[in-house]
Amino acid sequence: YVYESGSEYMQRVLSTPLDNHVRSVVHTYNSFLFRQEPYRDYGNLRTNQELPSFLKDCDLEGRTWQSFMRDVNVMSTVYGHCLVLLDRPQSQAGTRAEELAQGIRTYANLFTPENILDWKFTRLPSGHYELTYLKLLEIEDKSSYGNVQEYYVRIFTQDKIVLQKYNPRKDSKDAVQIVDEQPNELGKIPAVFVYANRSPERGVGVSDIGDIADTQNLITNQTSEIEQIIRLSNAPSLVKTQDTDAAAGAGAIITIPNELDAGLKPYLLQPSSQSIDGILRSIEKNIQAIDRMAHMGAIRAIETRQMSGVAMQSEFLLLDAKLCEKGKNLQLAEEQIWRMWALWQGESFDGDIMYPMAFHIRDKNLDMDLLKKASDAKP
Repeated sequence: YVYESGSEYMQRVLSTPLDNHVRSVVHTYNSFLFRQEPYRDYGNLRTNQELPSFLKDCDLEGRTWQSFMRDVNVMSTVYGHCLVLLDRPQSQAGTRAEELAQGIRTYANLFTPENILDWKFTRLPSGHYELTYLKLLEIEDKSSYGNVQEYYVRIFTQDKIVLQKYNPRKDSKDAVQIVDEQPNELGKIPAVFVYANRSPERGVGVSDIGDIADTQNLITNQTSEIEQIIRLSNAPSLVKTQDTDAAAGAGAIITIPNELDAGLKPYLLQPSSQSIDGILRSIEKNIQAIDRMAHMGAIRAIETRQMSGVAMQSEFLLLDAKLCEKGKNLQLAEEQIWRMWALWQGESFDGDIMYPMAFHIRDKNLDMDLLKKASDAKP
């Protein structure tokens, strides 16, 4: 607001509750997509000794492969795209059995767009595009005041992998130091972009909740307006001269000078609360707009809405088509990830990944009601 200080603004933000519709939509999509576990046929990788440990703990942090893909879907839905990188520690072991005994195996990393600094796709003679350059922000060290002290960047090419350390406090000559440099054993960059929705530019996706987030931002601002109106209505502002002695609270006594002009007597400024109803109606309309954009009006409804059977069926079909498209993108990405994983094993992936493509979202109570009406109808 005009004349609002930074501390007052932060206090207003902290006192405004957030009805997180974005989280609700994202996790509802995720629950439908993974309600039935995708079919995974690993082909010739079924006998690989690393496969059981990878499926049980794919990122060396305890996440199963199923949980990891759920998180991949959440991040790609929010950001529009994310990156899955398959890496393997350097080993001096002579055999695969020794590597397994030491816990050295391929693992997965999930990167969001904040950590994807640069990338490049090159068109091959066959017409396919291949990722030939990738720059990732891996570690960022900050001081207790939040200032960046130094950060580490890993650069992938088809020939080598370089780890660099950047120190922004030093001059340009000493700002960049090469910490480690290793040859790229695969000859390819073991990374796969996972898209929520494709865009004309490779490496950039379109979020499912961009418009929904804008509407939620509007709802949050309107909620803040309601909080301010209630606060000002219950605690009106007192207008007085500087010499007037007044105390706040019920039963307060105001002492004014004897020579005070009668036109300058203290008075209260109390705004009307009638606008709250209009703001609440606007919030309800915005929530309905979110449900329309997400095709989830019949699913997220917390009260009975006047929707015809045809309208509900059409909305279910739109949501089913939306989920099918997301399932196809995840299926394509996971197939590419398993091809990269097989390269680390010195093999090729000939398996099959199939995500659910039919979700059959229907209102059973509505179907039963229609059947009952049809059976009771006279011929």
